[in-house]
Amino acid sequence: MLLIVLVIVAGRSWLDRMESQSWKNPLWVGVYPLNADGSPTAAAYIAALSPSDFGAIETFFAREAHRFAVTVEEPIHVELYPEGKELPPQLPRGAGPLGVMWWSLKMRWFAVHASKVPGRTPSRVRIFVLYHDPASLQTVPDSHGLQKGLLGVVHAFAAQSMTGTNNIVISHELLHTLGATDKYDLGTGAPLYPSGYAAPDHQPRYPQQQAEIMAGRRALSATDFEMPASLRDVVVGAATAGEIRWTN
Repeated sequence: MLLIVLVIVAGRSWLDRMESQSWKNPLWVGVYPLNADGSPTAAAYIAALSPSDFGAIETFFAREAHRFAVTVEEPIHVELYPEGKELPPQLPRGAGPLGVMWWSLKMRWFAVHASKVPGRTPSRVRIFVLYHDPASLQTVPDSHGLQKGLLGVVHAFAAQSMTGTNNIVISHELLHTLGATDKYDLGTGAPLYPSGYAAPDHQPRYPQQQAEIMAGRRALSATDFEMPASLRDVVVGAATAGEIRWTN
């Protein structure tokens, strides 16, 4: 029985990967907002959300896909779902491979139920965005995107001024669900050269005018990096395009 279950899960994961990377039709991405800290600030922010707050994500993917000759007019369609009431399981700090595997299974089980909204069709990719009151913390916890299960957990600030950077993080984790890998040094956060540079062949190399989405920051010098304010200053690099099958 266990072998049968594993075969079914593996087969479903393979089908999900193939369908999410076909780029023949718009990929339906659901954003499921959650109040991470139970604060009135996050509650008010979520209540005021509208689909237009995520329009920049659709524009970004359409612009970048067309640069790589992807023919579908709208590669990504983002749908905003009502606020959820249950928070996803947390990944323990310092979790080893078995801990990450167990968390991944719990996340997939959580996503199946948390994405069921009466009268709404569940999305193909599910991104759970946990909003935090900016007054309560300086940095948000790490976000995660899982290709197996096509789901992501994004920690974001509940502030209109942070909409641009929130959308960068959502797009980054969304690309993880589609098979893209990080292109920054895990210890320092520095973009990796050349895959993490928007224009690796540019002369002079610094400063980079844009950031590569899976690096998250643009290099101002060999030791100085900054996160852009919005997706207008972010691109999909050649390595990332290959990973999500925009190129062969």
